[in-house]
Amino acid sequence: MSTGMAVFDKTLQTTNLWLDDLCETVGPDRRVAWRVLGAVLRTLRDRLPPGLGAHLGAELPLLVRGAYYDQYQPDRLPMRIRDPDAFLDRVREELGDIRPINPRVAVGAVLALLDDHLPAPQCLKLRHALPASLRELWPTDGQDWSAPDDRGSYGYGYGPPPRRVRGYDDDWYE
Repeated sequence: MSTGMAVFDKTLQTTNLWLDDLCETVGPDRRVAWRVLGAVLRTLRDRLPPGLGAHLGAELPLLVRGAYYDQYQPDRLPMRIRDPDAFLDRVREELGDIRPINPRVAVGAVLALLDDHLPAPQCLKLRHALPASLRELWPTDGQDWSAPDDRGSYGYGYGPPPRRVRGYDDDWYE
């Protein structure tokens, strides 16, 4: 199907590829995959510092970016979610009116999707912007993201993680 506009055709194609990848984990229903994608991305967005959240939004396909920014209220960010169960509960709430789906599976599938489709340095920044307890939700390929490997880099060979910004450290909210 062609819209006649290259930018729309490209975002439809890319979004469909993302949904196909997500359907491999959450099941064949593309509507469910779309809802899972939006719910997890919005929950992640609301936990990130606004600047990093904007960088993530810029990396997303245009159509997915629309779902990502749905109901965006930057003056209320970042949310103080530090417990994995609270993060999963927030995703579960957003998925409340579709067939039951394990929110841990949904979160893992979307975060793995980001790993597969976004630049590795961007994913690394996202991981390290989250408290350690929430980083555990991010599926890994066996790489220890908390310490440098034998080359002195943190996964994928891109150097140390970005400096944490005062105000977004775990202890700031205590």
